[in-house]
Amino acid sequence: MSVEVPSRRSDAASPGRVNRLRRQLRGPRPEAVPVLVGRACALVGVLDIAAGVFPRFRHSRMHAIAEVLPGALGPFAAALSLSTGVLLLLLAHGLKRGKRRAWRAAVALLPAGAVAQFTYRHSLVGVLISLALLAPLLRHRDQFDALPDPRSRWRALANFVLMSAGSLTLGLLIVSVHSERIIGDPSLADRITHVIYGLFGFEGPVDYQGNTSWTVAFSLGALGLLTAVTTIYLAFRPEHPAARLTEEDEARLRALLERHGHRDSLGHFALRRDKAVVFSPSGKAAVTYRVVSGVMLASGDPIGDVEAWPGAIEQFMDEAKAHSWTPAVMGCSETGGEVWTRETGLDALELGDEAVVDVKDFSLAGRAMRNVRQMVKRIERAGYETRVRRVRDLGEAELERIRRAADDWRGTDTERGFSMALGRIGDPADGDCLIATAHKQDDHPGPYGDLKAILHFVPWGTDGASLDLMRRDRSADPGMNELLIVAALQAAPKFGIDRVSLNFAMFRAALARGEKIGAGPVLRAWRGLLVFLSRWFQIESLYKFNAKFRPRWEPRFVVYRASADLPRIGFAAMQAEGFVDLALPLPRFLRRRGPAGRRPCPHGTTTERNVRAA
Repeated sequence: MSVEVPSRRSDAASPGRVNRLRRQLRGPRPEAVPVLVGRACALVGVLDIAAGVFPRFRHSRMHAIAEVLPGALGPFAAALSLSTGVLLLLLAHGLKRGKRRAWRAAVALLPAGAVAQFTYRHSLVGVLISLALLAPLLRHRDQFDALPDPRSRWRALANFVLMSAGSLTLGLLIVSVHSERIIGDPSLADRITHVIYGLFGFEGPVDYQGNTSWTVAFSLGALGLLTAVTTIYLAFRPEHPAARLTEEDEARLRALLERHGHRDSLGHFALRRDKAVVFSPSGKAAVTYRVVSGVMLASGDPIGDVEAWPGAIEQFMDEAKAHSWTPAVMGCSETGGEVWTRETGLDALELGDEAVVDVKDFSLAGRAMRNVRQMVKRIERAGYETRVRRVRDLGEAELERIRRAADDWRGTDTERGFSMALGRIGDPADGDCLIATAHKQDDHPGPYGDLKAILHFVPWGTDGASLDLMRRDRSADPGMNELLIVAALQAAPKFGIDRVSLNFAMFRAALARGEKIGAGPVLRAWRGLLVFLSRWFQIESLYKFNAKFRPRWEPRFVVYRASADLPRIGFAAMQAEGFVDLALPLPRFLRRRGPAGRRPCPHGTTTERNVRAA
């Protein structure tokens, strides 16, 4: 007689299989639904476009019946399917981010796409796909509650340009796929003319056999109508302009900087007026940010009392969640990175090092400073002199000359900088800023007289200064930046300044370690890549420029949510810093003006060749 003993492994495995089955039946986690629905929405949009563009490829009784029905439903359904598909593609990104308005539009469009699929293609599969996508949208509607992004009227112009180009491309495809029914042999110019006429609702020079003319005409008309309707909607919808720093916000930030500004050399850059701000519930701390391509990009450490930082960070994260923005922080210190990661669960990655010179330890004496010393002496013998003054000690006429010179000597079409640039010179509220200028008397002075180079520093508490911009006349002798940095460091004690923050060197540690004896192949390869990229981004040259002044290096970090977000954050940071400009070019007279008639810098400031925020 034998007794069968049940296996413990089987008993243990059974609950596991049951739990997995339950999870599969429950479906995806609610928070993952927007991304999955957005991707599926893009797929359905492509299917709808294919149904509207390409002629029927299979025959059935349904096709035979449809062809004899009065009213010729085919052309109308093709146009509906095409326009629905284009709109779903446009909405896919908003659905991924959980936008409420995208959800409403998708719920209205999916049934229309299903009707068009069934009427024109008689495709039950297409109908089932549309309805299967509609079900999770309705079931998980609470996951689509994100608020709209900041926007302006220029989105309408961008939409018109992009939709017109897309409509022209799709129109040429629609005209071409019916080639077997075209009468004659129209040229490419005739087809383009036919598409353009069709977008405006007129008949073009291309003729077709049978009802194909109606199908093409309605499809082109639908594309043209879609372009017009979306452009008109964007032009006349309520405007939500990009957030700006209000006078009240700026006053509160300045009060926080007066008490806690010595903590972070980047603190004064929080006063850029193209940033928004969130305060902690106590009002003792704040985080400034800008939204770029769906990324909520903060810079530096929070402003204010360290004990109140968690409250400001919580407000920042709540704002990001409410709008479905990707949170990120550029250039925070080690202390700031520790607080951010502890309070939010985000990760931190070392981005580079900030060069900080202690004034009391700086000297031109010694072998290590020989190159800088010789360059400064050579320039001084050439007749250059330097002046270091507070902004409040300069007259308005001289300040205006410095502003115009800095703008003219910029060297790029767009201003650069965001996390480590103020974006203005000579504002009455910035009287504590330092300006170092180089002068030389010439027989034939230029438009700015004897002015040859400019350095601008912002306050770092009461005993520090942080470099903002470096500009020089291209006709001036090389070494202007070295001359003015030395002049500023030597003049610092009379202004009560004990420390000066210079440029930020991206990936400085990798460059320094990679050139040392014993560096491994991976580190050498990484350094080689950085040297190669330095042809465009001045990574290595900026590090070597900073190293001339024998600074101490303070690490700076980027804080991010997931590794998959890093490319998006990097692209948004490049936009904010001014390396990538996706804005439409505007005539100079249409550019927005700032206070006192001056145009606010959209992307901060840049150095003459070395960019502070690489």
